[in-house]
Amino acid sequence: MNLSFFDQFMSPHLLGIPLILPSLLFPTLFLPALGNRWLPNRLSTILLWLLNLITKQLMIPLNKPGHKWALILTSLMFFLLTINLLGLLPYTFTPTTQLSMNMALAFPLWLATLLTGLRNHPSSALAHLLPEGTPTPLIPALILIETTSLLIRPLALGVRLTANLTAGHLLIQLISTATMVLLPLVPTVSLLTSSILLLLTILELAVAMIQAYVFVLLLSLYLQENI
Repeated sequence: MNLSFFDQFMSPHLLGIPLILPSLLFPTLFLPALGNRWLPNRLSTILLWLLNLITKQLMIPLNKPGHKWALILTSLMFFLLTINLLGLLPYTFTPTTQLSMNMALAFPLWLATLLTGLRNHPSSALAHLLPEGTPTPLIPALILIETTSLLIRPLALGVRLTANLTAGHLLIQLISTATMVLLPLVPTVSLLTSSILLLLTILELAVAMIQAYVFVLLLSLYLQENI
């Protein structure tokens, strides 16, 4: 059976059962177990420090009513961060390389921020569609442009996360394949490509963390416009 480079992005199956749901639930294994102490071990201390840091960074641009979203945004950040990093392990599947999943996360949350603004501050929410001081002949065109840019926000969120992770996984697979092919033929070049592969893996670790942060940060900025 011939395999292509894109087969790694197909959802794995076991006895005809898709395994994407267990892969989505896997990050819950990193949650600390309940016990008699607040911080039972060092891992719990590190996780608590990381959650406090993430929450503080996400809540800085938001006012007090926006702090109600702290649990949702922080949980989403931890969820995406864990899945992205686990997807870099060998023989694993990364659910965030699926556009359908990313859109399922981006669209409802974007719609919730939009409806929050329309419910609480309808005039301010609609005012974003027309900048102040716009010449009268340009009003229809600008309203159309601003409406289009507003509606493509969830698509941009989903595509950005999918494209960055997919490109990174493809590059890693291409360079690792070249390294294995060149090893018996030109060992010196194979050593060079393996060093490039190591650097690329470190870069992908950074990309996995940055993309999770950017996804949630943009949602918080959309929320800031509507509260």
